[in-house]
Amino acid sequence: MFFPRLRSILTPLRHVSIGVFAALGVAVADPLPTHHQHEAVHRDSAAHRETGYLGADQVLNLDLVVTPADLPGLRSYAREVITPGSPNYRKFLGVAEFTRRFGPSAADYARVVHFAQSQGLTVTGGSRDSMDVQVQGSVSTIERTFAIRLATYNHPTENRTYHAPDRELSVPTGTPLWHVSGLDNFVLPKPRLASRAASTPVAKATTGSGPSTSYLGSDMRAAYYGAGPLTGAGQIVALIEYYGANLADLSTYFTNAGQTNTVPVNLIATDKTSLTCNYTGSAKTRCDDTEQVLDMTQAIGMAPGLAALNVYVGSTDTAIIGAIVAANPLPLTIGCSWGWSPADPATLEPYFLRMVAQGQTFLAASGDASTWTATGASAPWPADDPWVVSVGGTSLTTTGAGGAWAGETAWTASGGGVTTNNFPIPAWQQLPGVINATNKGSTTLRNGPDISANADYSFYVCANQTACTANTYGGTSFAAPMWAGYLALVNQALATNGQAPIGFLNPTLYNQNLVGSTYALDFHDITSGTSGSYSATTGYDLVTGWGSPTPALVNTLAGVVSRPALSVATQSGALAIPTGGSAATIVNVAASGGLTGTVALAAQGLPSGVTAAFSPASLTNYGASTLTLTASASAPISGPVPVTITATNGTVSATTTVNASVTVPPTFNLAITPATLTVARGKSGTATLTETVTGGYASRVSLTASGQPAGVTVSSSKSSLTGATTATLTFKVASTAAVGTYTITLKGTAGSLSKSATIVLTVQ
Repeated sequence: MFFPRLRSILTPLRHVSIGVFAALGVAVADPLPTHHQHEAVHRDSAAHRETGYLGADQVLNLDLVVTPADLPGLRSYAREVITPGSPNYRKFLGVAEFTRRFGPSAADYARVVHFAQSQGLTVTGGSRDSMDVQVQGSVSTIERTFAIRLATYNHPTENRTYHAPDRELSVPTGTPLWHVSGLDNFVLPKPRLASRAASTPVAKATTGSGPSTSYLGSDMRAAYYGAGPLTGAGQIVALIEYYGANLADLSTYFTNAGQTNTVPVNLIATDKTSLTCNYTGSAKTRCDDTEQVLDMTQAIGMAPGLAALNVYVGSTDTAIIGAIVAANPLPLTIGCSWGWSPADPATLEPYFLRMVAQGQTFLAASGDASTWTATGASAPWPADDPWVVSVGGTSLTTTGAGGAWAGETAWTASGGGVTTNNFPIPAWQQLPGVINATNKGSTTLRNGPDISANADYSFYVCANQTACTANTYGGTSFAAPMWAGYLALVNQALATNGQAPIGFLNPTLYNQNLVGSTYALDFHDITSGTSGSYSATTGYDLVTGWGSPTPALVNTLAGVVSRPALSVATQSGALAIPTGGSAATIVNVAASGGLTGTVALAAQGLPSGVTAAFSPASLTNYGASTLTLTASASAPISGPVPVTITATNGTVSATTTVNASVTVPPTFNLAITPATLTVARGKSGTATLTETVTGGYASRVSLTASGQPAGVTVSSSKSSLTGATTATLTFKVASTAAVGTYTITLKGTAGSLSKSATIVLTVQ
């Protein structure tokens, strides 16, 4: 079982009034399987003690989660559906079938409805399929129903009070209630969104298509998927939001970007939460839709042909997720850019297991405060849950507006580390090679993130019916919906071939990356950069996970086997070739559909004066070849030129591009003026030695002189040169020196590079 019980359900009830249940006509009370009190309530500190109680007439909306009829069976099925070789492998259930097999029984659901109504609570929503009963009632009614008091407390870290139950909930014996959401506001959900300080003027994105060269969602598609045909057609992506949105902001974004959105965007209320979001009025009534709108732009940018983008809005996690798992049609990928810390992380266990059983993928932003900690902005939930795909952050560069991937490092604030909720390490992270001494992961607890994408302060954002911003916002909240859109492309490819959706990604991903031969083809392995306590390393790490996706990953995950096919990708998207020198990258080739045989490699579209060579020139069993581009000394300097790399096996071929540019190699030159010098015996003469540099050369150049006759000494005002500079050369001629004409050479040396200049000295 991956979900630890933070408190034993057998813990004796504290302060339960027997009279409460006597009034209900029952003699025995049961605690709920989940707990509802945060640790702060229990601490004996004046900062946490009760300050009062909620008003008896105040009305609250709650979500009663009904216990699944067969939770042990659901846990087993979730493991079977993701385990190759199991009879139930990838046999995903529909909503009705799930409810019939594992959900609350009709009798149990009716029992919870009756219990709520009998206590005076008004049923306002929920369904058996969503496993919840939404209710509304006064504080006094709620307190009587669950044998609690809703006390108010001083928050330990925030300048506010919060309310929470003063004890654990109890219900009459036999009431099949799993959890009650909405009883406290100790932790308020926060978007995984970060903003650059206004005092930092440097724009992080320099190659984006948006205003001020910021990145648009379409730039992320170009970098991670390229110009392929998949658009997410026929697929539905879901977003989890805690506030509504003003879709006028979404329209402004696409208008300013010079693009047209054709994806239907549906705001769906899952409880009593308003869908309206306007940034007007007082600070207390303003609704900020920055997170909501940017989530939409990233999902749509990656998958611009989605059948729908459904934005689920609610006040509790169970109401929102309950609606998503019971939707018709079912969204197969879900992006979550919010973080919160529930009183009991086991609360969502039935819902996460249900997603796995139904073939849904839940992707959560890993956070924007570096290494995970138990509380505060760096608390990891829900990204550290084992049934969630945790998405970290990177800093991306591309070859140009709408251009290909060029480079990537770890984002300095990417959330990651070891679970603070004590989740045991899942089976897929126990595979040999995942956790090692280099990445410093835990061998007993869940590690994160799993994957990553751009999260730097480099995006174009429109929100709150005000001026849009460029290169101001970043965060893993961009990366999670981006990946949700990417997996919609995968599911489109699978659906086209009559296959089931990809489902819960992690078991497939970890196994393929370790035992498959396509990791270098499928992922940009981020190996540089640090966030908090961890650094990006080769392979899996606790800053960027496995890295960011390449266009080839779609085909690998789709597992297209209906026809033979090749995939080709370069490790680097751009090569800078110095004139008279060379640059190299790795070309990875993979095959599918049973394709065998020799693959020939070729390069076309080379810049003038550049030649290409592959080592090896052909691949018998696929794999990798080294491409070396060499520029002649006379090759003209040119900007990026797309060079097409083609892999061919019979009639099957695949291409990719690498942007090649010819550059000036960093070097230096020496010159002496005047070129001739006459000095009488017993006298001295001077000349000027000048160093010039090109290509940004900045190394220290050591000087030596040769060719001077006996009696002539050569000295320099500088023992070495650095950068474009001059030095005075002094030629001292002794009275005994032989009269004549001599060629003296001044040689400059830096590493393996040396240059020289000469002067003709006449001794009289």
